[in-house]
Amino acid sequence: MTERLDADWLRRPEIRRLIATLGPENARFVGGAVRDTLLGLPVKDIDMATTLLPDAVIARLDAAGIRNVPTGLDHGTVTAILPSGSVEITTLRHDVSTDGRRATIAFASDWREDAARRDFTINALYADPESGEVFDYFGGLPDLAGRTVRFIGDARQRIREDHLRILRYFRFQARFGTQPADKTSEEACTELAATLKGLSRERVGMETLNLLGLPDPAPTVHRMAELGVLAVILPEADPQALSALVAAEKRQGIAPDPIRRLAALLPPQVPLAEQVAARFRMSGAQKKRLATAAARGDECGEPRALAYRLGMDGALDRLLIAGADASSLTGWEIPRFPLKGGEIVARGVGAGPEVARILRRVEDRWIAEGFPDRERVTAILDAELADRLR
Repeated sequence: MTERLDADWLRRPEIRRLIATLGPENARFVGGAVRDTLLGLPVKDIDMATTLLPDAVIARLDAAGIRNVPTGLDHGTVTAILPSGSVEITTLRHDVSTDGRRATIAFASDWREDAARRDFTINALYADPESGEVFDYFGGLPDLAGRTVRFIGDARQRIREDHLRILRYFRFQARFGTQPADKTSEEACTELAATLKGLSRERVGMETLNLLGLPDPAPTVHRMAELGVLAVILPEADPQALSALVAAEKRQGIAPDPIRRLAALLPPQVPLAEQVAARFRMSGAQKKRLATAAARGDECGEPRALAYRLGMDGALDRLLIAGADASSLTGWEIPRFPLKGGEIVARGVGAGPEVARILRRVEDRWIAEGFPDRERVTAILDAELADRLR
């Protein structure tokens, strides 16, 4: 029986117009949009493959008045900008040479040849834009039905073409796969794990965070540790701590967060957290958050006080990593301290360090009392100024 694609996104007017512009005989949907539709999952990104050369794609889109951007002409990709989102249109291609980080490609006209250069069988499914018929050249449909993540052809060759495919394999395994995993794929990842050292640290960091952002990456991260892959990219990691955090997030109904999960994997050592952030080329804000989580102690303290001091993300990170109750933060907004130094000066205290000390003492009492209203803050200030005169 022929598998056919059927989804609302296929019937969007702008998608139908795009298909008519390219010519339905010249293009097919490919990759994640096909895979996720077959699995009944929401489709975020729509990609198309085409026999048309990039210049012809641009000419047709321009003639139809469809805005487009040449996002990757060297690799044959033109992006059509549609009201419902962007669609990447890539000319069929095959690899001429690869070095594990980048590929030199040539344009092709054969659909199977294009499929052969992709990573996993479940990502090499194509769909006819008119009939919805799914074309499967390497057993992707049975793999999808069995939730098996498997490299196309020779797993080792696929990895040698792009070393990052090792991490992509584990991300797809965490998202779509079941256990036991494909033995050949795991063996290839283990054998070639050291090749990850030759990749950009930023690319490794991004792929690691993509994995950690999935609903439950813990079993896969454990498996990466067992296979020796995790030690190559994150030798400091403790997979058990990740399992505990994921359990705490689920128990308390808090959404997954990749930075928090990375923090859980690391021991509570600020210099080490900063080194990992630098290694993964993380942003300044991400580095600060990772370091804040690493500064955790044995006790978290009162959740709202912690959120006021560290910010909501910082408080949630520490509480959840510790397995503590964060429910009091749900729906709560961090208040602003309703007192300025100028008010203390107006009460007769000379400007200088003494004002800062009084302000800090009032703020500490305000936090300890659970953030009372302005009237109570004034009373606390009165008490502090009275004590100063004694």
